[in-house]
Amino acid sequence: MSAEDLEKYETEMELTLYREYRDVVGIFKYVVETDRRFYLCNQVDVKARTESGDVFFEVSMTDAWVWDMYRPARFAKNVKVLTFKDVNVEELSPSEIDLPKE
Repeated sequence: MSAEDLEKYETEMELTLYREYRDVVGIFKYVVETDRRFYLCNQVDVKARTESGDVFFEVSMTDAWVWDMYRPARFAKNVKVLTFKDVNVEELSPSEIDLPKE
């Protein structure tokens, strides 16, 4: 596989992922961003934890969709993420959910 073929494949995968996102965003209530992933979910809980003086975050999500083009199944019933980096949680408003149709 040439570099050009690989780039074309990745571009097609990103477009497919965006289309899937556009189709499913309306069924979720929250957007969660971590240092490694982007999630949509219907329930989220973030807890700051301390261990040996280090602070980390435990993020628990229910009914989640994961933005990851290499993941064969993007829907997950329960997700738990542990991270030392920032976590951003936003509640989607109905106007953000209504994306324009192609």
